[in-house]
Amino acid sequence: MKIPACIYEAHKKEFLCKIDSENKTVSAFAKRTVLKGNQLVAGDKVLLEKNGNDYQIVDLIDRTNEIFRLNVRDRKKRVTAANCDLVIIATSVSKPPYKQGVIDRFATRTFQWDVPAIVIFNKMDEFQNDFDIDFEMRRFENIGIECFEVSAKYPENPSGFGRGSFKDLQKKLLKTQAIILGQSGVGKSKLITSLSGGEVILVSNEIGRSGKGSHTTTWSEMIDCRTFRIIDSPGIRSFSLDDIVPEELINFFPDLLPISLTCRFNNCQHESSTKGCAFYGGGTDPQTADIIESRLSSYKKIMEEISETLSWQKKRN
Repeated sequence: MKIPACIYEAHKKEFLCKIDSENKTVSAFAKRTVLKGNQLVAGDKVLLEKNGNDYQIVDLIDRTNEIFRLNVRDRKKRVTAANCDLVIIATSVSKPPYKQGVIDRFATRTFQWDVPAIVIFNKMDEFQNDFDIDFEMRRFENIGIECFEVSAKYPENPSGFGRGSFKDLQKKLLKTQAIILGQSGVGKSKLITSLSGGEVILVSNEIGRSGKGSHTTTWSEMIDCRTFRIIDSPGIRSFSLDDIVPEELINFFPDLLPISLTCRFNNCQHESSTKGCAFYGGGTDPQTADIIESRLSSYKKIMEEISETLSWQKKRN
């Protein structure tokens, strides 16, 4: 009899799987035929067979989506998670300081993966108005990304911190399988602990004098928070998009793409001096002009960065 399960941790040969029908986790090895051509990851739905006290993964159920990046040279996918209903982009409003460009990079990836996203502005109890948070939320809500202002340290704060309370966030996550992304030190571990209502306790390191956090997760793993699941990914301090082909980048900026299609020339560089560029010819809505200007600036910075990698290294075989 084949038993449906979900992979919680994926190592080279051994996998920790949750059997929901029996509410238990088991260790399993995968058949060679399953591993051939497949990279099993956290979030994968699989079928197990039991032989005595041992379990074996005998089949991989088709994925609904993949969290991945491409190898620049051979364009092969390096998948790190699968079957995510939501991407949680976590950021800090104090230490480490908020970085618009980093969050834009995460957002770009979510559109590449075609997975809905939310942004959590954490540590609101420490917010000192160092940046225009209302403008930042408008930027993301303009592309369909809902924002929440919370403090994982004070989840029970009755007055909240502005947009989206902690309870609203928990409702958003109800019955979902999400993945949380964010730079080291933004408070991902404490967020997960608080969102789970204390069901899970994750170790988190304090922010050092440099304002940067220490890496506490070294591989992607599924965390069962009782009413939802979160895949915790390794904390990072930078987020490269150098595997994206420059010509495809605009597709992952849904607010800029429709405007760019009205430019006079297909190869428009979207500069103020470019003839026929819709971004400078009255093609933007006055109500969102400031947002579009900011997002276009972010797009150009990313384009400059990814263009530094030679195009021949990115072309598909």
